[in-house]
Amino acid sequence: MEPAILDTLPLFPELDRLLLELLRSLDPADWELPTVAGHWRVRDVALHLLDGNLRSVSMLRDGHFAGPGPASAAPADVVTYLNQLNQSWVAATQRLSPAVLIDLLAHSGPPYYEYLATLDPQAPATFAVGWAGEAESTNWFHIARDYTEKWHHQQQIRQAVGQEAALYEPALYHPYLATSVRALPHRLHHVAAAPGERVRFEVTGPGGGCWVLHREAAGWALGLETAADSAKLPARAHVKVAGPVAWRLFSKNISLVEALPFVELTGDQQLGQWLLGAVAVMA
Repeated sequence: MEPAILDTLPLFPELDRLLLELLRSLDPADWELPTVAGHWRVRDVALHLLDGNLRSVSMLRDGHFAGPGPASAAPADVVTYLNQLNQSWVAATQRLSPAVLIDLLAHSGPPYYEYLATLDPQAPATFAVGWAGEAESTNWFHIARDYTEKWHHQQQIRQAVGQEAALYEPALYHPYLATSVRALPHRLHHVAAAPGERVRFEVTGPGGGCWVLHREAAGWALGLETAADSAKLPARAHVKVAGPVAWRLFSKNISLVEALPFVELTGDQQLGQWLLGAVAVMA
């Protein structure tokens, strides 16, 4: 069964509400805590979320792109460009106090949500979802991609301060996973297989699910799988990941060595480990 189109837009206000509630509860020392996002502290991740709101509204709603883009459309050039963009923003906004940052997040979230609500979900998006291997994406996928950005960056903050539970609610976590697994076919695009061959990817715990990659003439395709299908249809590899680890794999915030104790692999071990390298971020 093919995965349905994802409607993540109604979740943006709740995600923003939870972020603001969290940030308002932090002590001054909490803002300086390290996160799994490289060398970024809690403050830096929050600043990055603000950049996402402001830059997206400026570019997509107002047509203000402010300078040249990446050197080319090659993934390496796009990643280099985005890293430079992100770092320059975080460096320039260190002058903002937590109170000012919270106010700006509170005021910038609604205009971005309101703009996204004007888009035709099936129309071409301004930016393709590169980590899914797409050269052109529809707006619903662009919006879902932005949902995963907001979700995983907020969870980076929550992990740093020990308040992760809120985003593991199935209503919030499953849409993150259902979007991120769309990186899996692209991860396997160079893997040869006979037509009809299957690879199963499962995330356990609240909000999890079971997806299957099946080989078609044109390449690997993603589908949903029922328990009955799992029982009767063999898979070349079955990858089962613990829920709290899955998002860190997709966001490149954990190494394979660190993740493996929380992963169960059956069947083709090499293929299963290769699949675990799929990322749903440009990194």
